[in-house]
Amino acid sequence: MKNKSLSPIPSEAIILAGGLGKRLRKTVPDFPKPMAPIGDRPFLAHLLATLAKQGILRVILSVGYKNQYFIDYFTDNYMGMEIIYAIESEPLGTAGGIRLSLEMVKGESVFILNGDTFFNVPLVQLDKTFIANNARVVMAVKPMKNCSRYGAVHVSKDGNNRILGFKEKGQVDAGLINGGVFLVSADLRYDLKNCFSFETDFLQQQVTQMTMSAVENDGYFIDIGIPEDYAAAQKFLVKQTHKVIA
Repeated sequence: MKNKSLSPIPSEAIILAGGLGKRLRKTVPDFPKPMAPIGDRPFLAHLLATLAKQGILRVILSVGYKNQYFIDYFTDNYMGMEIIYAIESEPLGTAGGIRLSLEMVKGESVFILNGDTFFNVPLVQLDKTFIANNARVVMAVKPMKNCSRYGAVHVSKDGNNRILGFKEKGQVDAGLINGGVFLVSADLRYDLKNCFSFETDFLQQQVTQMTMSAVENDGYFIDIGIPEDYAAAQKFLVKQTHKVIA
């Protein structure tokens, strides 16, 4: 375990960008969802810009559908970050994409982000919780007045922020949602065998078996998975990504 007083945050991140993006297909028919244009850049470029500001040096893009779009645009270096591609020859699900990407990680821990979600959360907060709780998974969670679209994360109220369980979509109103930003142990790849969905097959099944912690943050959040939110991202995200994250 690293000494938190001497070491910076982990410098590697995995971005899950292999989905088909069917709900956005009519609005953005020609691109993989993370490559959907936001202003003069793809959505993923805005996400990568925030990672560069926070000290990430190496990014593994988990890609499948139309992966050449990513390779042509970002090549092997973007904003000073090394870009590596974990290419799925067939759909592996979020868990399979993470497992494949973890094989390429050099460090002991790595950030994981959804390629179609922007959550303005300082990564250092996840790292502090990861170390303090000796966790294997730390999830950034966002308070929402209506969680029906996302489901909710049940977090302990004893100060340890231990994740206790999950509630399915449509079952709750106000609560905390999974913000799509994680810090995990790199050896998690051994636990992801035979898993397809990271959320359903792994997180929900293992929440009582290993230490999973939450970091609550009320920063700007947008998921471009549906046309309405993609339109909202067009209006707000360019301005948001130019802010310096504390």
